[in-house]
Amino acid sequence: MRTTLTLDDQLATRLKRLSADTGRAFKDVINDTLRAGLQGPRQSPARPYRLRPSALGAPLVAGRLDKALQLADELEDTALVSKLEHRK
Repeated sequence: MRTTLTLDDQLATRLKRLSADTGRAFKDVINDTLRAGLQGPRQSPARPYRLRPSALGAPLVAGRLDKALQLADELEDTALVSKLEHRK
């Protein structure tokens, strides 16, 4: 089948270079490149994901971390009270 394609200049240059380097016809290089692209990406076998834990040291906040939301509320309340007092 004959068709007309408009190629980006850089892409056309690369395809022409590939054609010249391999000694193959330009249309064969185009067809093989399109075929390879339509087959999808070549996937390497997936390696299992491994997470290596590392020690982060002691918590910076004194107190129980299971009460973090309560601590955040108290800090927010303190900041709000301080802000309101500075308005006076």
